[in-house]
Amino acid sequence: MNGLNEIRFFQKIALKLILVVSLTVIIIIGIYSYIKIKSQTDVLLAEVERHANQLSETVKNSTRYGMLLNQREYVDEIIKTIGKDPAIDNIRIYNKEGEIIYSTNPSDVGKMLDKKAESCYACHAENKPLEKLSSKERTRIFRLNENSPRIMGIVNPIYNESSCWEADCHAHPKDATVLGVLDVTISLAEVDKQIKKNELQELLFAIISIASIGIIIGLFVKRWVDKPVRELVKATNQVAAGNLNYEINGLGNDELGYLAKSFNNMTKKLQEVQQQLLQSDKMALLGKLAAGVAHEINNPLTGVLTYSSYLLKRTKDNPELQEDLNVIVRETLRSREIVKSLLDFSRQSTPKKSYVDVNEVINRADTIVHNQLNINKIKLIKELDETLPKITADANQIQQVILNLLLNAIDAIGPDGGTITIKTSQTTLQPKGIVHIKAALCPKNHNLIDNEHKIAGLPSIKLKMKTNTSEGFLFLDPVYGRTNHYFGIPIDKNEIIKLTCPVCDLSLIDKTEKCPVCGGPIYKIEIPTQGYIEGCASFKDDWQRWKKVDEGGNKKFVEIQITDTGCGIPQEYIDKIFEPFFTTKGQKGTGLGLSVVWGIIDNHNGTISVKSEVGKGTAFSIKLPVE
Repeated sequence: MNGLNEIRFFQKIALKLILVVSLTVIIIIGIYSYIKIKSQTDVLLAEVERHANQLSETVKNSTRYGMLLNQREYVDEIIKTIGKDPAIDNIRIYNKEGEIIYSTNPSDVGKMLDKKAESCYACHAENKPLEKLSSKERTRIFRLNENSPRIMGIVNPIYNESSCWEADCHAHPKDATVLGVLDVTISLAEVDKQIKKNELQELLFAIISIASIGIIIGLFVKRWVDKPVRELVKATNQVAAGNLNYEINGLGNDELGYLAKSFNNMTKKLQEVQQQLLQSDKMALLGKLAAGVAHEINNPLTGVLTYSSYLLKRTKDNPELQEDLNVIVRETLRSREIVKSLLDFSRQSTPKKSYVDVNEVINRADTIVHNQLNINKIKLIKELDETLPKITADANQIQQVILNLLLNAIDAIGPDGGTITIKTSQTTLQPKGIVHIKAALCPKNHNLIDNEHKIAGLPSIKLKMKTNTSEGFLFLDPVYGRTNHYFGIPIDKNEIIKLTCPVCDLSLIDKTEKCPVCGGPIYKIEIPTQGYIEGCASFKDDWQRWKKVDEGGNKKFVEIQITDTGCGIPQEYIDKIFEPFFTTKGQKGTGLGLSVVWGIIDNHNGTISVKSEVGKGTAFSIKLPVE
């Protein structure tokens, strides 16, 4: 078993995340519930306390007149009447000696209480009565026994007044402060029931809340974490098994989604590296094959050339036959050159240049493919500029380029017929967007050209890039003035970006100059024998400068455009068509044609570009410098 199946249940990140979040929720809701229950309890007790104080004052005020007149029956009746309220546990009045003189329970009258007892501690400290008591000091909560409900007692001192010591009926000493105490006790049984009910409600709420949040978190974690992680693990296992075509889709735009996109990019890079390794092996075999082919094919070609030359001499009186034999001789010679070019391609040989009329080369190529054009019902339209200047080039190689593109166009159109248009013209272009950077060095002469990562089919310039939050590689577009750069890491244009050599980590930032457009830092890369190329290192704009090339001014080019009405090339293949052994023809193609074309144009310091739309056709544009 692989992947998540090998991970124990309690080790899964989704479960850990759910447990951590659930524990946090339990703590938060537990604290919240505790505070809420305590607050509700305090409010209820405060309300009971307020009610008890009001009751105490009511009793005190109701009995005041009867006590002044010493009407004991009247006072006793009032106390008993008020004490019939079910919420009231007992109402008692003590004199200053601690004797109960009035009570809702007649059996308590006449009893003496200890001044140090629970009901007396607030009024007596060290056997000395207090003159004033706060509300909190007059309140107490207690139980008569372990099984009895709680009781709240309110002690209300009865203070000596002038009417008390001046009354004729029972005068009290003027210097006495407290004459007695009114003690009202209220049962908290109903209050405790309400508190218990509130606690149960809060507990039920907490359980439901925690369960609901746990389920919701579990669902979202499964959707946003567990599922993407499983998909990533599955994809990793697929790649480990050698399936580099596996892609992760539909993981959204969050961090895991970005990780999936990075994973897909990684597999594509691995595919490219794998293809490049295969291509390297193929190129090694191609070199051996080319040597054998050159030897084996040149021998029969020599025979064809010898006999066709001999026939030319014997058919001087037959111009029509001589014309056909001339084609055989010319194409035999060109075939020998093609074999040699194949060998030259593997050895990266330089072309044999001379002054060449491009229009003449195109006309020769037309003669060679004329029959194929007729068979496929294809009309060839030539719009050739007669004032076209000659260029310095290898005529055979340029003819090979034209033939390869024409043959590709014929294959793309097929047997149902169509149109191929060849147009030549003169053009003057700025260096920007045209000049190809073929070599780049760091200050310690480390090569910065990366043949593995290509942009529009050309090896890129690889730099190491650091930001405040990440580190990776930047691949610069190798065409001066073009900005199809590839950023290996996401960047924020407000961040400080550091560019260094990927080999020695030496900075490539020029500290003496700033970008003239945004004022930010600039990078400076040496181009051997051609000065330096500079550009905005913050990438807030597309500014670039190559003084050596700019000083040369605009360049004159001969442009060859070959347009067909064929099936077109899918956009995802456009950047790959110039790579060796890449073909869209299946078993019918070798994948060498366009790679040879690109190599020839590159060796002539020219450029080739392609535009294509599936179902409508393809247009190749070749620009060769007029030197």
